[in-house]
Amino acid sequence: MEIWINPACSKCRSAISLLDAEGADYTVRRYLEDVPSEDEIRAVLDRLGLEPWDITRTQEAEAKELGLKEWARDADARQRWIAALAGHPRLIQRPIITADDGTALVARSEEAVRDALAHSKS
Repeated sequence: MEIWINPACSKCRSAISLLDAEGADYTVRRYLEDVPSEDEIRAVLDRLGLEPWDITRTQEAEAKELGLKEWARDADARQRWIAALAGHPRLIQRPIITADDGTALVARSEEAVRDALAHSKS
């Protein structure tokens, strides 16, 4: 299992604490430093079953500068959104956990982290 985190994020720290308390085997990816490529973002979106605008932090200053709220949210605009996330990783919602069974989820609650744990048990 891998977890994409921003160490300054309280929800990320809470998720890590819960994973540690449960003795989970996981890898941390500090995605602001180890920025995911467009292909990696596409793969995570496929695993999440979401579109790029679903995992975009539209309240961030960078989102406002880019004018993301006005961008189309359709198949034709999908690549533009993915490029924005790769170019501005701060816009990626966090934490994202990729489970061992091929699923992924945005783990902003204890329940979501526990769900990821359930998907990573053999």
